[in-house]
Amino acid sequence: MANRKSAQSATNPPAEPAAARQRPAAKAKPAKPAKPAPAPSRKAKPNASPAPAKKAAAAGSKLVRDSFTMPQADFALVAQLKARALDFKRPTKKSELLRAGLQALNQLDNRALQAALEALTPLKIGRPKKGG
Repeated sequence: MANRKSAQSATNPPAEPAAARQRPAAKAKPAKPAKPAPAPSRKAKPNASPAPAKKAAAAGSKLVRDSFTMPQADFALVAQLKARALDFKRPTKKSELLRAGLQALNQLDNRALQAALEALTPLKIGRPKKGG
């Protein structure tokens, strides 16, 4: 054991007092250059800006996430409408199409809304079974 202590003390110097272990004062770092302003997003379109009233209404409203079921034919209509929007250089999301459809339905009078709803094929309530 004595050999072990002597070998250890030979490799490890004696402990220094706490005052001697303190780090020297840090040098003042030069100020970092200011970051350049971020480049405008690719999605930003200078020609197609929404009306300020709509923009303010959308910013203050809370978003709600939901799911629903629709027939394949109606889902195919979503793809067709997205392709039509691309024809006039307006990439569109499914949620935008659904929101636009709701706004269009809201413009209808009761008789036209009832006719549009009656034209729909009734669906079973609940989630469809997997595998089909």
